[in-house]
Amino acid sequence: MRRRNQRGLTLVELIVAFTIMTLLTSMAVPLARYKVRRERERELRWALRDLRTAIDKYKDLADAQKLGPIKMGTEGYPEDLNVLVEGVKLAGTVDKKIRFLRRMPRDPMTNSTEWGKRALQDDPKAMSWGGQNVFDVYTKSMEKAPDGTPYSEW
Repeated sequence: MRRRNQRGLTLVELIVAFTIMTLLTSMAVPLARYKVRRERERELRWALRDLRTAIDKYKDLADAQKLGPIKMGTEGYPEDLNVLVEGVKLAGTVDKKIRFLRRMPRDPMTNSTEWGKRALQDDPKAMSWGGQNVFDVYTKSMEKAPDGTPYSEW
């Protein structure tokens, strides 16, 4: 008599519910990983665009002789990425500095502010920096995008 009045789940109901939850979770995990990866790729594109735009602005001002005489071997490109953040004195002014970046963008693939650099004299796919100037930047991550291209070639 007592068993008929008791409420609760049977073992079969618990197993079915657990199986359904496991299936839903196993489908959601790959989607979450994909979304995180796509977000990191988007952040990488933005960071690379910001850095490359700052390098180009520096080069344009150097070519226009607004940053003073161009240092030999740099061809008008910055000597280091820190110059873009710290700023450069404008030629013909006493204390006016121009900054090209507020702060160094974070590399979402390596989670640091260290970027790979290429000089104008370096090979376009070189993974070592010649040190003369900063012509281009790339991520130091060895991961590959879903299409098979390394992130360092973006």
